[in-house]
Amino acid sequence: MKLCRRASELAEYTGTVGFVPTMGALHEGHLSLVKACREACDTTVVSIFVNPTQFNDPKDLESYPRTEAADLELLEEAGVDFVFAPSVAEIYPEPDTRVFDFGGLDRVMEGEHRPGHFNGVGQVVSRLFEIVRPHRAFFGEKDFQQLAIIRHMVAQLGLPIEITGCPIVRDRDGLARSSRNALLLPEHRAAAPHIYEVLSEAARSLRGAVSVTEAKRRIAEQIDANPLLKTEYVEITTADTLQPATEWGDSSGDLRCFVAVQAGAVRLIDNVAI
Repeated sequence: MKLCRRASELAEYTGTVGFVPTMGALHEGHLSLVKACREACDTTVVSIFVNPTQFNDPKDLESYPRTEAADLELLEEAGVDFVFAPSVAEIYPEPDTRVFDFGGLDRVMEGEHRPGHFNGVGQVVSRLFEIVRPHRAFFGEKDFQQLAIIRHMVAQLGLPIEITGCPIVRDRDGLARSSRNALLLPEHRAAAPHIYEVLSEAARSLRGAVSVTEAKRRIAEQIDANPLLKTEYVEITTADTLQPATEWGDSSGDLRCFVAVQAGAVRLIDNVAI
């Protein structure tokens, strides 16, 4: 495995290049993306970069976990070929003032609650694509809205990159794997699986049984029944456009339920098909 700090250190690749962009603090979810990448591509590149432009809260940027030494060990064991771990100056030699049009995908849910977040995601991912030049890139469905936005951006920019979404990886108790989980206090970590319990039950029983509005109300009420959890939003959308559904018949295909929940000082997101 070759560790590269500068774009110029990335060697000329052979064959199909697969890319897994990360912000480090790696876990089994990231490693599942690496595995999918290695199985599909000849060369696997993973980036580790905590991108400042996607944090609308400076305290959130400051507290984001950074575990590079442990991350590099995991990636070497996973058989990665190149790790790109640049400085901020390497990614942004000049301030990035680009503003993206994501066709409305960024105006709901995370985009509504984290202003500027997805524009920062567009900046860093497009910059990493420019440096790494992958044929395929792999993203997790836990950040389902981000995945949709990156697909839109790639199509909009005409980039010859295939975007592959990979299933959510969960702990045995159902909590979606996230780098932020490491910041949970023990009591909030114990409470957090309740989020997926509620979503799973909703996916089984609510579609068509009650109105969409009532389903969202019940999901929030049931999550908030745990005093250590506080729902920020519950949304049910079409899976393709991410536009809020008002009736169960709004989509002939999948609907998805998205939640953001505050667990103490840590904000958790999750989603399920419903």
